Amino acid sequence: MTTSSPRIAVCASERPEAQAARERLVDRYGSVPEAEADVIVALGGDGFMLETLHTNLSRRTPVYGMNRGSVGFLMNDYEEDGLIERIAAAGRAVIHPLQMDAWTEAGQAQSGLAINEVSLLRQTRQSAKLKISVDGKVRLEELTCDGCLVATPAGSTAYNLSAHGPIIPLDARMLALTPISAFRPRRWRGALLSHRARVEFEVLEADKRPVSAVADSLEIRRVVRVAVKERRDIALTMLFDAGRSFEERVLAEQFTA
Repeated sequence: MTTSSPRIAVCASERPEAQAARERLVDRYGSVPEAEADVIVALGGDGFMLETLHTNLSRRTPVYGMNRGSVGFLMNDYEEDGLIERIAAAGRAVIHPLQMDAWTEAGQAQSGLAINEVSLLRQTRQSAKLKISVDGKVRLEELTCDGCLVATPAGSTAYNLSAHGPIIPLDARMLALTPISAFRPRRWRGALLSHRARVEFEVLEADKRPVSAVADSLEIRRVVRVAVKERRDIALTMLFDAGRSFEERVLAEQFTA
């Protein structure tokens, strides 16, 4: 990326306010195709930021987001003035996704990448029953729950936090293993794992208690086994305004009442 005058591609979610903002920015700064861009400017909410990162997995172009959505934890404040200067001065947050490998009752295998988390969720009114192994060793013979998730540090403030999981600093090299509404064992609150850990879930009584596996927006239904690991070889870059780094946001979130 050239700091003086980067080539930018401006993309937007389908929200009317995001589309209108894109038109104004393109008129003012221009826009090149994403394949030719040094930086992608994403207008929307956190979901659209994840979608943009997934779309550019092969190119791994840095993404500078501005909030035209509902949450915006992963986004910068929307401001039309000084966009090129803000991008040039922005700090980088490098994240590594999780790889999910899932096997279904029908014997099919499917893989996906998750920037935030991989989650297993019950499909019916009946609770899920999961056996959990870490690095080939069974750590929990049976977890009765609504589900369970593995979150990256970048995703630890999303679904993981809503499920009462820990917030992880971006450079901690750890993963969060967090139950969702655990019924048995009732007092199990999850675990912090090394980023090198390989987590495997076996779905118990899968025919009676079907479970879905979700990697960000990819859902695979009626799984019987799911393996999760970090892909350290894939590095994705988000850009944040000076003084508003992702690390600072994560730290501030821990002191939010």
